[in-house]
Amino acid sequence: MDAEYRVGGQEDFEQEADGGDEVERRGAEVDAAGHGERIDRWLTGLAPEFSRNHLQSLIERGCVTVDGRPLQKAAHKLRAGQRVEVELLPTDESRAFRAEAMELDFVFEDQHLAVINKRAGLVVHPAPGNWSGTLMNGLLAHHPSSAGLPRAGIVHRLDKDTSGLMVVGKTLEAVTALTRQIAAREVHREYLALAWGRVEEAFTVEVALRRDPVSRVKMAVAPANLGKPARTDVFPLGVGDVQGRAVSAVHCVLHTGRTHQIRVHLTHRGHPLLADALYGGAPALGLSRQALHAARLGFTHPVTGEALSLRAALPADMAAAWAGIGAGELPG
Repeated sequence: MDAEYRVGGQEDFEQEADGGDEVERRGAEVDAAGHGERIDRWLTGLAPEFSRNHLQSLIERGCVTVDGRPLQKAAHKLRAGQRVEVELLPTDESRAFRAEAMELDFVFEDQHLAVINKRAGLVVHPAPGNWSGTLMNGLLAHHPSSAGLPRAGIVHRLDKDTSGLMVVGKTLEAVTALTRQIAAREVHREYLALAWGRVEEAFTVEVALRRDPVSRVKMAVAPANLGKPARTDVFPLGVGDVQGRAVSAVHCVLHTGRTHQIRVHLTHRGHPLLADALYGGAPALGLSRQALHAARLGFTHPVTGEALSLRAALPADMAAAWAGIGAGELPG
């Protein structure tokens, strides 16, 4: 297919199938107005639907040629009469919403919703650095009609390295109802964690949280007027000794669902989670990820009205560490 534009010269483009994707190639001759212009800036006229950052990444990846030779310097100055061609690979973001078959552990599923026991290391939503291989990609493969739902039916999330239970909707009715239950704090969530220090009595942490003003990847406690309210109840399940340091197994009940809530609340009380590098928790007992598992999830089925209460056993890594300190089981 051919067409003509007038953006710095006469242009043409073609599309080819490449592994199932339509990859468009455009080319044009640099006219007098483009002489001396940086190639990344000039390309914004040839392909205005793409950001300059994306066009720079295409240059760096060798997708741009000048007179048939690959160019990898965005600052290169063009000369009139040169022929520029670019392979317009789609942005990473546009590739994110794709079905990818993967093994998922469903602990409950019907035509309205599913509850998944997420493994540690699985990212929930596509984001910079993780545009594929996420839970959302797996859900799109498992249930193709979820492509028509907000976030493929995902109504809440777990951190990448937190394992355990998540509920997802399979219909718009279910997604809407579950979202409302979460907003109304009617979804019951309980976690098991291993934390540094000695926890022998139950306590409650009720302090507001906000994004850390220094590090945007962290959360931090904040005055009530500057953060969002958050409450975590913590119950002891056992204390052990690891190389002369106390380690406690705890049962945490969420009353709110803020980002990193348990991790920040326990750190605030002097009990960072084992292997939680972001919040100062040293690794131990063979754990290489934060020792946190969403063990119990309770909510009202949005269609049938049934009260659902689901549990997920500790995964192998946490189970071994749990046994290593002789901790008790989640009550009830």
